[in-house]
Amino acid sequence: MPSEPDRDPQGGRRLPPDHPPRDATVAELKALAHPLRWRILRLCWDRPLTNKELSQRLGVAPATMLRHVRALVRTEFLVAEPVRSGTRGALERPYRSTGRTRRLGLIGDPGDGLAGQADLALLDAHRAEVREAGPDADREIARGVLRLGPESREELVERVRALLDEFVGRDEPDGEDLGYLWSLVTRREPGPAS
Repeated sequence: MPSEPDRDPQGGRRLPPDHPPRDATVAELKALAHPLRWRILRLCWDRPLTNKELSQRLGVAPATMLRHVRALVRTEFLVAEPVRSGTRGALERPYRSTGRTRRLGLIGDPGDGLAGQADLALLDAHRAEVREAGPDADREIARGVLRLGPESREELVERVRALLDEFVGRDEPDGEDLGYLWSLVTRREPGPAS
């Protein structure tokens, strides 16, 4: 039986587990290479949800949802909670996110393209959340170009991660539910014109 996640003593909400940084396995990259799976993980973070609740929330057939849920359970990104009685007395199994994607490097064999697929799936999932929030939702976004040497780049990544860790750790019970995405990518210079 999985252990109960850490709880914030003041608000009762889940605190993110402190998983050590590591690179994803091939099986994990395959499991994360679909945007719907990232959405499932996000939705099951705040509270455990059943296959039926997830399929209704995301507008996907229950059989399709079950395939995605099973892939996430196999790779331990989701864990099954104890069976409970539903609103009409039927038994149902909720699932919750384990937080194993936290500090997980989406790095793989360059030849298989799985890491790139997982990256794009994550971006697509975030895009779906932005679209779902609607045009009147509060947003903050910044995009730009940097030119940094290896040491400065490493410093930037470390500082942003530390800042995110600090704010993730706050998890204020009366705060807004916010989604964020931190991304840094090496830009490739265009090749010579032919």
